[in-house]
Amino acid sequence: MILLTPELRAQLIANAADPCGDHVPVAKFFNPLGAGVWLATLLEPDGDTLHGIADLDRDCVEYGTFRLAELSGFDAGLGLGIERDILFETTAPISVWLDIAGDAGGIRAAERIIARFEREG
Repeated sequence: MILLTPELRAQLIANAADPCGDHVPVAKFFNPLGAGVWLATLLEPDGDTLHGIADLDRDCVEYGTFRLAELSGFDAGLGLGIERDILFETTAPISVWLDIAGDAGGIRAAERIIARFEREG
C-alpha cells in the first residue's frame, strides 16, 4: 500500500510551514496484525520525518516524530506491513487527540470517542 498519496503529502508539507501549530491529523497508519497506531500532522522537508502521535500499546501515547521509511519497511507478518486507514477523517486537532488518547488508553479508543463527538456536532 502507498502510505502517502500526493494529496496527503502536500497537506503534511503545508502544515510544516507552521511547525508549532495545533494541526488536524492528516493520516492514520496502523499495524493490521497487532500493536501500533500513528497519526501524522506534518512532514519535514526531508520527506521522511513525520510529526504526530504514536500509540504502541504500552499504556503511553506520545507526541513526537517517526519515519515514513520505518513505517514502509515494517514487516507485520503474513506478508503485511503498516497500512494507511483510507477512511480516516477528523476535525479534531492533534492536542485533542493526544489528551483523549491519553485518558482513554490509546488512539483506537480515542477514535471512537472523537467520532461520536464529531457526529453529534
